[in-house]
Amino acid sequence: MDTGGTFTDCVWTENGRLQILKVFSTPNDPSEAIANAVARIRGKSNREVVLLHGTTVGTNALLQRKGARTALVTTAGFEDAIEIGRQARPNLYDLNVRRIEPLVPRELRFGLAERTRPNGSIERAPSQEDLAELRSRVRKSGAESVAVCLLFSFANAANEEAIEQEVRALKLPLSLSHRILPEFREYERMSTVAVNAYLQPLMQRYLESLRARLSKQAAAKLFVMQSSGGITALETAASQPVRTVLSGPAGGAVGALEMGRRAGFEKIISFDMGGTSTDVALLEGRLQVTSEAEIAGLPVRVPMLNIHTVGAGGGSLARLDAGGALRVGPESAGADPGPICYGKGDQPTVTDANLLLGRLRPENFLGGEFRLDVERTRAIFIEWIKRNRLKWSPEDLAAGIVRVVNATMEKAIRVVSIEQGYDARDFALLSFGGAGALHACDLAGSLSISRVIVPPAPGALSAYGILSSAVVKDFSRTAPMLLSGEGFSRLGKKIEADFARLKAIAAREYASEEWEGKVKMEGSVDLRYLGQGYELNIPWRNSSVLLEDFHAAHQRRFGYNHSGKKIELVTLRLRTSLPQPSATMGGSRTERADKITSSRTSVYFDSKSLKTRVLQRDSLHAGFSASGPLVVTEYTATTVVPPGWRLTVHPSGALLIGRSSQGNRRSS
Repeated sequence: MDTGGTFTDCVWTENGRLQILKVFSTPNDPSEAIANAVARIRGKSNREVVLLHGTTVGTNALLQRKGARTALVTTAGFEDAIEIGRQARPNLYDLNVRRIEPLVPRELRFGLAERTRPNGSIERAPSQEDLAELRSRVRKSGAESVAVCLLFSFANAANEEAIEQEVRALKLPLSLSHRILPEFREYERMSTVAVNAYLQPLMQRYLESLRARLSKQAAAKLFVMQSSGGITALETAASQPVRTVLSGPAGGAVGALEMGRRAGFEKIISFDMGGTSTDVALLEGRLQVTSEAEIAGLPVRVPMLNIHTVGAGGGSLARLDAGGALRVGPESAGADPGPICYGKGDQPTVTDANLLLGRLRPENFLGGEFRLDVERTRAIFIEWIKRNRLKWSPEDLAAGIVRVVNATMEKAIRVVSIEQGYDARDFALLSFGGAGALHACDLAGSLSISRVIVPPAPGALSAYGILSSAVVKDFSRTAPMLLSGEGFSRLGKKIEADFARLKAIAAREYASEEWEGKVKMEGSVDLRYLGQGYELNIPWRNSSVLLEDFHAAHQRRFGYNHSGKKIELVTLRLRTSLPQPSATMGGSRTERADKITSSRTSVYFDSKSLKTRVLQRDSLHAGFSASGPLVVTEYTATTVVPPGWRLTVHPSGALLIGRSSQGNRRSS
């Protein structure tokens, strides 16, 4: 199950068959929608339920600053590092810029007289008197959670472990930096462990509440999707919630990679447009994992998929700014009150705009389970136009909303492709989410992308990605070393030995959670030219090709390399995965239907109303082909094929849409 801003998407297997359900989310308590959906899915059965869950609880708590009152314990003299940060100006020329407030206020930061040297030797261990005083100060502060981040604790965790022994008596959730992120860069490590502590009580309560709700219905096992693209046990998610802040979008990237391969494409840009946001990622045959992300302006350095998110979704609200220009998002109508056409909202949204342009069919929404209110939408659009003294028709406003939101999403795609040194034209655009296929061809045209892929059940692909995800655990260790030409073979053996230690830790964790099966382990290293302040992550194959791989990656990312310059290894990373069985989504009917379900309607394209054929997706067979303009309806989404584009049904069930060579050719 993937909890979104508007809908909670459910994909499940029963007797080997894949089935789909969408229900409205319950923002005040996401577990309510999940429990209701499970009850509908189970019916009268008492069989055990295994639930894999993508959650936005952590993300929303960060965005809304509704986490726990958190205490931060650090080395004396470094209490303000979390606020000083990198001293980078968010807006270079803004003299009145306001920095992001740290999660931990000054009165909740506690310095401890201790010191660990960079090589891991202990210069000063904390005294028992200091530890006892620290425990007393934390208790009196009213803290609900505690984060601990000491200088160089990644090299030796003894002093952090001493704090753990003392503070444990307070019975508060405790986050230790040497367990959350055993890497260098004090500010980023401190920020990450503070985020974890800030979310820990909230996530623990939510997951326990969800488990309690489900256990009232039947026996249930609960697992949570991580930002890194794999599931983990409930206990791990509760103790390390910082690893779940991109839980839902990660499922979409996993599902997109699989469906792209099944359609014959390795190089894809995933485009997931939901109710409140759009998530995009570049996938070149594998998931791209990064350890340099920011969430709500705060550095979070645990591994997560390289996904870029913008506030543009079906529920994004339209408004006029101070200068009279039309803006869309990032504010959203969400599930409550929702778009105007759902019956309660009263502000124009992207979904309402698509409805007035004829792109959404009111009678086919959610397979006909829910009818959209066209007349109410038109009336409120007219009222909004009059109130703002505009000389537009409702269709003019709708077309403007679509153009503005498309510009926001096009910029997001450029961020993950062109700005990273990739040519977007070399990739196919794989569109999913409830609203993605309404906009995909317009975006592809703007970026000169020649192929759009719409997978089966696109509105539930994130949930399917969660269902098909492996168990994933990531491990890292900062171990700086200079990769000089002399003695490089010896360093290669040292790197292998360090990886062996990480693999042993991974094996113990899988065993402690009682996972069974063969675990796949992939190593990578963070490298940089000596003197640089940033690194590139390079897959570890062996020492003989490592430097060559780094030069090539640096050339692609930055447009140059220094083949004669010394290279420094900074951090080793190990990504482990254990595949889980799941059903396959999609597959087209191979026989021709007696009659393809279709009708005709008027749809606006470029301010012109065109007679457009409306097709029912489940009536289309593999090999079916037709030229736009077309609207293809199904239970989870609607696909729009503009004039000049041609749709073909792939045997995998995917809709392949490309520029039409015969624009006026009659439909099959």
